[in-house]
Amino acid sequence: MAMLGKRRPPRPASGHSGLARSPGAKAPPSESAAKSDGAAPLVIERLAHDGRGVAHNAAGKTVFVSQALPGEQVVVGVHVTRKRFDEAHIKTQLTTSSQRVTPPCPHFGQCGGCDLQHLDITAQRAHKREVVTELMARQGITLDAVAAINGSREGYRRRARLGVKVDGSGNVLLGFRAPHSHRLVDIQQCHVLVPPLQSLIAPLRQLLATLEAPRLVGHIELVATENETLILVRQLKEHTQDHSRWRRFAEQQRVRLGAWVGRDAPTLHWVGAAPQLVDSLTLAGWDNDRGATQSEVVLNLHFSPGDFLQVNAEVNQKMVAQVVAWLAPKKGQPVVDLFAGIGNFSLPLAAAGAKVYAVEGNPAMVERITANADYNQLTVGAQQADLNDAATVNALLSEQPIEALVLDPPRNGAEVICQAVGRHKIPKIAYISCDPATLARDAAHLVHAGYRIKQVAVADMFLHTAHMETLMLFEYEG
Repeated sequence: MAMLGKRRPPRPASGHSGLARSPGAKAPPSESAAKSDGAAPLVIERLAHDGRGVAHNAAGKTVFVSQALPGEQVVVGVHVTRKRFDEAHIKTQLTTSSQRVTPPCPHFGQCGGCDLQHLDITAQRAHKREVVTELMARQGITLDAVAAINGSREGYRRRARLGVKVDGSGNVLLGFRAPHSHRLVDIQQCHVLVPPLQSLIAPLRQLLATLEAPRLVGHIELVATENETLILVRQLKEHTQDHSRWRRFAEQQRVRLGAWVGRDAPTLHWVGAAPQLVDSLTLAGWDNDRGATQSEVVLNLHFSPGDFLQVNAEVNQKMVAQVVAWLAPKKGQPVVDLFAGIGNFSLPLAAAGAKVYAVEGNPAMVERITANADYNQLTVGAQQADLNDAATVNALLSEQPIEALVLDPPRNGAEVICQAVGRHKIPKIAYISCDPATLARDAAHLVHAGYRIKQVAVADMFLHTAHMETLMLFEYEG
């Protein structure tokens, strides 16, 4: 037990460690990977929703091919065989799509993130709009047009969690998980992080190599705001000497340092005073019937570690502005914001003149919304409620007249709300979704209840990945 959490002496590499391989190394074949689909080439017909190429073999069976693009002719190796489809990788690429580009990140193909880097950015965004259109069509809904909300830079991610692991040879690895695996990919850089976070990777790697007990570090979370760069260390057990090393590192790098200490019920400890974490929304102004049109509206939303924060600040601001423009609230117009978080939509709508009532499942978020409204000198009512409970939702929607409803649910969507809302004939609904499949399901409920889709926009919140945010405006027509 004396060695618990401490570095073991390095030993010669031998055998398989269970961790990610070096760049260019091939994965060992699984039992189902022992065969490839012969030497017959496949033609990639389209992209699946997750960005893999879709083809059919000679027997007509569907084959999903990683990193393959439409129109390409490839010879594949099948690494997973299932009853209805196979999963494969490219062994030989015979033709190359004009949409294929050189991935900007050297870790592409090993790291589990940014799996569309081989596809031209314009084509990535077109694919995401096509996914939304197809999923809606499966529900019998035809979209006339899908607008785009895009960011202007590739280094966009202001929040990330890096895993830490000590391998069997005593080497400390820092990075992200491999695709569909718990294996950790040791990274040297991350192309999508904002510059202040990118610049911390190399120093962090150097620091981890000097720790006495690196096994006591579970992961490291990086957060960048306009005025702070924050490192949060998941420290499984306190270690005095390593704590001193972390403190010196934070001073040298001029970052704020916190640690979640403990295995089962970790508590947050700050080095120095706790920082004031602020997400600023700078939005184009509007006439809110309270005076002259403002040229710009700046809102400051305070948050704490663990609170939900969109990773792409630029795209988030554009999404918020789009929702405010769609709803165009008049002075005093009652708007209810469900799954309100820290007030990402509530506060801008209140600043535009709406009478906003925010609802959240997490009591801490309700406190955060109230505090943020007070800080920005806005009035926002807020309460905690279980938004997955039908009786609670019906009571909530019946309490007061509602002229517009904002829905910004987690990935599992807002089915209970969309099943109930038709009975209340709310004139407008703005739905912000991070999962187009659950959005399509919920949209079908709303259309069946008499709503019509008036506007659709796909926001490229997560460049180089198949993930997206989708905004929809529904209006009740009976």
